[in-house]
Amino acid sequence: MKTITYQDFLDVEIRTGKIIRVEDFPKARKPAYKLWIDFGEFGVKKSSAQITKLYSKEELLGKIILGVVNFPPKQVADFMSEVLVLGVIPKDDEVVLVVPEKEVEPGLKLL
Repeated sequence: MKTITYQDFLDVEIRTGKIIRVEDFPKARKPAYKLWIDFGEFGVKKSSAQITKLYSKEELLGKIILGVVNFPPKQVADFMSEVLVLGVIPKDDEVVLVVPEKEVEPGLKLL
């Protein structure tokens, strides 16, 4: 495991976001959704997320998640992913989203 400084951690912009739109993403190599996420003052950003095994589109709508908003955009098939949605992987290809315990507004920074 690589050790980082506290400043390195602060440089990663992990923010709360509210999922406002979800679509299937059949062109992705692995099963995924296209997400549009409202990050408050940081605007609406798109993400490709491989979270189809444990989450339906309906249960994702309105969900508050955590995402890294300061990575460079990444082309995924025909979709530009602007945000890395955070999750943990307890089993192969199963992603459990990292979410705040309480309802919070979009755009808040993880400290």
